Amino acid sequence: MHTIAIRVRPGASRTAVGGSHPGPYGPAVVVAVGARPVDGQATAAALKALAAAIGVRPSMLRLKAGAASRDKLVELADPPAGTAERVAELLAGRR
Repeated sequence: MHTIAIRVRPGASRTAVGGSHPGPYGPAVVVAVGARPVDGQATAAALKALAAAIGVRPSMLRLKAGAASRDKLVELADPPAGTAERVAELLAGRR
């Protein structure tokens, strides 16, 4: 199990994953999505974008904390090799 902190930026002009935000769960990967924060749409879009950025299926990600917050904690079940390095690259802003 691998845990990833993310900071969701809803209402963005385009979807982008990368950069760091000092959040309550530690350094968080910034995930900008076009979806609005209504009925979990932004959260669902953020999980899908994060999955694509780290190269896993969206079904492998589970929201652990932060359903109603911009700061979220996501669990990745059975992470593939290189996941920690990929998350570090995203935190550094390298997409």
